[in-house]
Amino acid sequence: MTTLTANPDDALPGAGAKPAPAAPPARPAAHPPLTGAQLVLGTLALSAATFMNVLDTSIANVSIPAISGDLGVSPTQGTWVITSFGVANAISVPLTGWLAQRFGTVRLFITSVLLFVLSSWACGLAPSIEALIAMRVLQGAVAGPMIPLSQTLLLASYPPAKAGMALAMWAITTLVAPVVGPLLGGWITDNISWPWIFYINVPVGLLAAAATWAVYRKRDTPGRRIPIDKIGLGLLVLWVGSMQIALDKGKELDWFSSPVIVGLFVIAAIGLAAFLAWELTEEHPIVDLTLFKRRNYWISTLVLSVAYGLFFGNVVLLPLWLQQFMGYTATQAGMALAPVGLFAILLSPYVGSRVSKVDPRWFTTIALATFALVLFMRSRFSTDADQLTIMIPTLIQGIAMAFFFIPLVTIALGGIEPHRIPAASGLNNFMRITAGSFGTSIFSTMWEDRASMHHAQLVEHITSADPAAQAALGNLGNAGFSASQSAAMVNRLIDQQAAMLSADELFMMSSVLFLCLIGVIWLARPVRATTGSSDAAAGAH
Repeated sequence: MTTLTANPDDALPGAGAKPAPAAPPARPAAHPPLTGAQLVLGTLALSAATFMNVLDTSIANVSIPAISGDLGVSPTQGTWVITSFGVANAISVPLTGWLAQRFGTVRLFITSVLLFVLSSWACGLAPSIEALIAMRVLQGAVAGPMIPLSQTLLLASYPPAKAGMALAMWAITTLVAPVVGPLLGGWITDNISWPWIFYINVPVGLLAAAATWAVYRKRDTPGRRIPIDKIGLGLLVLWVGSMQIALDKGKELDWFSSPVIVGLFVIAAIGLAAFLAWELTEEHPIVDLTLFKRRNYWISTLVLSVAYGLFFGNVVLLPLWLQQFMGYTATQAGMALAPVGLFAILLSPYVGSRVSKVDPRWFTTIALATFALVLFMRSRFSTDADQLTIMIPTLIQGIAMAFFFIPLVTIALGGIEPHRIPAASGLNNFMRITAGSFGTSIFSTMWEDRASMHHAQLVEHITSADPAAQAALGNLGNAGFSASQSAAMVNRLIDQQAAMLSADELFMMSSVLFLCLIGVIWLARPVRATTGSSDAAAGAH
């Protein structure tokens, strides 16, 4: 049986000097792969749960004004609906490995789905902003294990030779959901009411949980009592929570001009240092940091995190620019981004079927180079860009997305012992989610700062000695506009040009960074096809 595995010397020198934090008990014989209807039902159930989870990271974004108005709070307070989910989710994802060992993979996954359904229903019923934020914290916390465990169960459902196909099924849901989220959330908010962005999770989650239980109930991993690293957990909550809140609120509080933001970053830095020191010496750590001793794991995780941060930052930037300066509605902006799913869906199965036969570093190179091309095309945008001009790079981006997740996950998890897959997947997803938060905050801040600079530079040219400026003001005056109205219209045009120049700079910067990441991925050792059934990608039992 053919599968992918990393070279035996994938671990860095000294990687075996320290035993695994939690040595597994003797494991029963691995369950055979699923076949026929069970395989189809299991794949659909796990994909539906993953889609529901990822959808909720973005579906509320366009609904904040409606939620704030309905609950009688300012839009600034309403943004905590997004922040609270992100903080809780980021903290809970790395706990997946410990929780899976303690309670069993299948039981933990189904419990997570059911609690997600319950918290979603409670979010829709929330009578106040405080209650909604509390339920979003619960929703984000229980959602943490769902994505890494869905990945784990999918890998265990397919034969080793088709592990790439399993990853393709998983990747499609994680690629399409962030695009669908704002479009669906905007439509529901405009045509029904905002609580339904949460209520739609109820039937999807219940069906996914029932189908998962029907297929996987006899394939659970045994739970075992292992000590919980309470200090490590506390430090994790401290530094991740402080960092996430600082990133989310920094723009609003003017970053380092605010003592609150400075204090949060100091707490995050001290908490992170203490967390690393503790986890590397703890016998049963809450997060298995020894995974980073494997060269392929840390290189793949680094490339995935940086690339995802760039990708997500641009995903946030593009619709903001379209809505604020190009006259697009939220629904129209969502439609302009929708074509990204076309090639992602069509090509992901192909990549999954070929990843066991082609060095995944080549596939990753295709993804990074295509991302660079797409962002270079966007860096040529102007305020005259029509919808077709905007949609063509988005369509091409689907190719990059199809070649992105599957090879990088294959490189990261190849050669890792099956019992460490949940921990490895959880840590990998934690790094990705955190990088996405970084990207969002950094891009939105840089866009506004650079736009302000370009605005000041453009205004310098509007003087009484500039014939073009005076002619424009004269034409507006002849059209019946007052002097103040004419000045306001000219200022709006300057704002539009400044925002475009700033966005173009960020698109170009992202393009260059994607090209640089190509060199980084080739530092990984080659992943080759070997014979065996014990590879990490073959199963998680």
